Amino acid sequence: MEIYEQEAKLYKALMHPVRLAILDLLRGGEQCVCHMEATFGYRQAYISQQLMVLKDAGLVEVRREGLNVFYRVIRPEIFGVMDAMRAVTGVRPAAIKPKRNVCSCPNCATEHEVSLIQI
Repeated sequence: MEIYEQEAKLYKALMHPVRLAILDLLRGGEQCVCHMEATFGYRQAYISQQLMVLKDAGLVEVRREGLNVFYRVIRPEIFGVMDAMRAVTGVRPAAIKPKRNVCSCPNCATEHEVSLIQI
């Protein structure tokens, strides 16, 4: 049964709706934790807890830049697993729309400044 333990660990990492949503958000590339907070409307501690499960499963890695913490998927094959399960269930997630408009990360601050200039 030991040969199935790593596989089971990956499946367990996928067995939470917030972790699935985080992975869907990370399909578009690296994201900061504050952006995930703004997107999902959960506290930073809760999102970090979910990210640690994904990190322990070997699916994401962390990068720090000053006060900002960024995550990215390092095993993009996981998207194939998610897509296969969605083919079985017939469920397609809706587009992820942020709960709040802006987070404080450099990427969002730059986007926000650009949108203010265009107004």
